[in-house]
Amino acid sequence: MNLNKVFLIGRLTADPEMRSTPSGQAVCSLRIATNRIWTDRESGQRQEKTEYHNIVLWRRLAEIASQYLTKGSLVLIEGRLETRSWEDASGNKRYRTEIIAENLQLGPKTADKTSIFSEKEEKTQEIPVIQEETPPAQEHSQEQSENSLQEPENSKKENEEEIKVEDIPF
Repeated sequence: MNLNKVFLIGRLTADPEMRSTPSGQAVCSLRIATNRIWTDRESGQRQEKTEYHNIVLWRRLAEIASQYLTKGSLVLIEGRLETRSWEDASGNKRYRTEIIAENLQLGPKTADKTSIFSEKEEKTQEIPVIQEETPPAQEHSQEQSENSLQEPENSKKENEEEIKVEDIPF
């Protein structure tokens, strides 16, 4: 059995870059930084190392990321590693390893002067999980295809409505 799964929690180093393929499919690239902190056994000094990760999001995930994420935003990415190769202008073979996002969870909205929530309310605000849509071969209701926010079925109450992306306050 093989497994190619990545989970990252980090902050964006720049605003997401949104573009489209010639066929019109949305694709978004972003870069996040993750920190590792430890104490050096020999010197007792606190050490810190930052890693930078290239993330690629497709379709609805790309649209959501470009709409709601900005430089400094906290985000959780779940996806897979993929390495692509190409030849540069001088004929050298180049490689780039990226994380292809399958799920996205936005971090808490940062407090600003225009926030309608108090600091206490913001801390308890639920954070939605955004999952990549299933392939178009499977049929969905129009509400599901327009709405990539999903919860596990067993946690839904019968009276609850699905969350619409347009209703997210950030």
